Amino acid sequence: MDLEKHPSAPAPAPAGLRASDADRDRIAQILADALAEGRLTSEEHSDRLDSLYELKTVGELDVLVRDLPAPGAAAGQQPPYAAAGYAGPQQLTELPAETLVAVFSSSSRKGRWRPGANTRAVSVLGDITIDLTEAVFQQQVTEINVTCVLGNVEILVPENVTLRGYGSGVLGNLEVHGEGRGGEADPQAPVVIVRGFALLGNIEARHKRGARLVDLARGLGKRAGDEGETT
Repeated sequence: MDLEKHPSAPAPAPAGLRASDADRDRIAQILADALAEGRLTSEEHSDRLDSLYELKTVGELDVLVRDLPAPGAAAGQQPPYAAAGYAGPQQLTELPAETLVAVFSSSSRKGRWRPGANTRAVSVLGDITIDLTEAVFQQQVTEINVTCVLGNVEILVPENVTLRGYGSGVLGNLEVHGEGRGGEADPQAPVVIVRGFALLGNIEARHKRGARLVDLARGLGKRAGDEGETT
């Protein structure tokens, strides 16, 4: 009888366990990779992403990616998002989260900047503007978490970027206008998810008329080169 003890691999989470934010982030990244690799259409990706924040258990989340490879399964091939300048799954965890705070004041983020995978905005009797129309996206999915108390938060994205919203308000207003004026979202364009809570405040996320990411791959490369120049 072999009495030698061997370390065992950690057991997977029970299917009936309530899903955490980390579980949803893991599934969202698999869906983003599948969209970038052409395994999912833009419509399929949108449908599954909508379900992601409605389902409650780990088992229900796993059903969304049952027909998709795990991250890194095709490591020998360079996924399209890498050619377009997007960060891979391992790099996403290295991107710093950014926090914008406005307390009896105003704060804004706009122009040419590189939003991380997660951005947090907190407004208390203040105004916050997050303008992504000229942003250089480094990942397929960008999530913005907003807490607004007696304040106003406005989020602007290009017309062909997919915009999704989840949250609630108490005597407040949360509006996420997911349909852009430029037609269907570009399946190769980033996805921006807004998760918000408004208490006697206003949160609005919308597409900006006339702002459009036309060619992401060339655009990101050009912008990266421009950032090295001084005027």
